[in-house]
Amino acid sequence: MKIGIANDHRAYEVKEQLKKLLEDYDIIDYGCYSNKRTDYPKYAITLGNAIINNEVDLGIAMCGTGIGVSIACNKVKGIRCAKIDNKDEAKSAKEHNNANVLAFSAQVHTAEEIKEMIDIFINSTFSSDPSYKIRIEQVEKYEETNEY
Repeated sequence: MKIGIANDHRAYEVKEQLKKLLEDYDIIDYGCYSNKRTDYPKYAITLGNAIINNEVDLGIAMCGTGIGVSIACNKVKGIRCAKIDNKDEAKSAKEHNNANVLAFSAQVHTAEEIKEMIDIFINSTFSSDPSYKIRIEQVEKYEETNEY
């Protein structure tokens, strides 16, 4: 599995630690590449586009709170970015929403905690319950037509 990672300066240290923990995966780092102040949208949007262009299978986005990168990723058509705060949300992000990007707070979570949540997400399966598929289709239709 190819995993893309994007972050801002506030998540740089956690990202570097996380990359070491994800050594079993092929990691593509979309930046940023230091703890020097930067703006998250360009990195998050680049990650979103990498998912859409099939450069990576899953995206991990991080900033201080995880909120900013989540908002930016979700501006890319076709991205379903879920901001994850716990193991249950990691499981639901896959089972209920079939998310393709996970966003995390580098202020709240350690690299080890993030890795645990990523593992739970990866080992979960999108539910066969038709209600979840219908909801995703409604979002996709809105992206295309501004109607649901």
